[in-house]
Amino acid sequence: MGAADQGGSAGRLPSLTMYSPLSAIVGREAVTVPLDATVREALEIMERVRVGSIVVTDPERRFPLGIFTLRDHVRRVTLPGGDLGQPVASVMTSGLITLTPRASAHQAALLMARNGVSRVVVVEDDGRLVGVVTQTDLFGLQQVGVRELSAEIQSARDVEALRGAARGIRQLAMGLLAKGTGAETLTQFVTTLNDLLTIRIIEATVDEFELPPVPVCWIALGSEGRLEQTFSTDQDNGIIFDAPAGEAERVRTALVPFARAVNEKLDACGFQLCKGGVMASNPEWCLTLEEWREKFSRWIHAPAPQALLNASIFFDLRPIYGREALAERLRTWLLGAASERTLFLRTLAEEALTCQPALGTFGGLVTDRSREFPHTINLKNQGSRPFVDAARVLALAHRVPHTSTAERLRGIDAVAPFGGERVAALVDGFHFIHLLRLRGQVGPGASVAGANHLDPRTLNDLERRVLKEAFRQAQALQLRLRLDYGL
Repeated sequence: MGAADQGGSAGRLPSLTMYSPLSAIVGREAVTVPLDATVREALEIMERVRVGSIVVTDPERRFPLGIFTLRDHVRRVTLPGGDLGQPVASVMTSGLITLTPRASAHQAALLMARNGVSRVVVVEDDGRLVGVVTQTDLFGLQQVGVRELSAEIQSARDVEALRGAARGIRQLAMGLLAKGTGAETLTQFVTTLNDLLTIRIIEATVDEFELPPVPVCWIALGSEGRLEQTFSTDQDNGIIFDAPAGEAERVRTALVPFARAVNEKLDACGFQLCKGGVMASNPEWCLTLEEWREKFSRWIHAPAPQALLNASIFFDLRPIYGREALAERLRTWLLGAASERTLFLRTLAEEALTCQPALGTFGGLVTDRSREFPHTINLKNQGSRPFVDAARVLALAHRVPHTSTAERLRGIDAVAPFGGERVAALVDGFHFIHLLRLRGQVGPGASVAGANHLDPRTLNDLERRVLKEAFRQAQALQLRLRLDYGL
């Protein structure tokens, strides 16, 4: 990144992802100046170290109190004819945007976009400074239009503008796909922009309602919760809220119309309404934290077929907007509760094994014989789902907090290794199938009904061999389930 700003090491970025914690992106110690330093002293340090910003700190406790940038210098010192000898504290930007080292690059990107800033300050839980992460660290691919789209989403003021931004996201994704961008990178950028669009819709809708003054968190579920949305996807979302004793029903009654308006705007932007009603506008999925715990407890302790179906959607929850601590508390509790219920995990594992990869006994590809989609493979049910379902079971068993399939597999490998380079092969296999799904959803003849169906005859020889290997990786992951649970 050179002299542009302080932040992560650009040379390491290819090995990082939008799921990576900020601790892996902060490449060097933050450049700081004490509170009593002058503007001249701050500029001299910035020039010597060749950075575009400097953090103003409490020298004794190393707490960040503000940040001073070259833009601040132009706007607050040079143009007003200020004195270089004045205290930097008088011209710094206070009210810092901060995150902890455990926060992901994805969270940082959203926070920057929402607040219209180009950097976040990373601090420990006790407030001590760790470093600075900049927009350049996270969006080194400005040429693909990510920053422009972020600005377009933030400036949208009505549904038509939001729909235009949604079309822009799809066009960006199609462009990245055409350029050969990998499935993981492509999905991360699209998910970040989709999250930002959802946040903007929620923010715009909040102004239309008189909502009760209680903590609320909008959560994503299913593929959105896993950060694995494709071009053909519907909504899966819910709400967690806090309410005084005896007030839950009143608060829910007030939140549901607001949630319905958000769901309808998302639908207008191309995110179809969930046919199964798994949306925040359904009172069944607009619950207090305690009510959510009660629901999960029933599913975990009595794993009936419907409970297993719910597990495939709701166990992938992720906060999108509002009081994120509510979602984090629910997820932390859920990991502890599920990991202790061996019968539930075994039943969930049995269900995960019902979707087999489309690979025959002798290693050939097995295609559908149905009249509707003859000679095709359902890449969702027979390709992605074996990875997704198995990773979910193993993540719950080992208390791995991630929601994305790839990060779950990496997290599992860290505590219960697959052996050798197996985890890399599993992740690559999953992403290859996901890439084929994305390609099929924008290619010639693509349709909603056949969004995930692939005719293997359309692949070249190399692609067919790689697809077979991806299915073998799915079989290997399912074998791990069989061994772990004696199935």
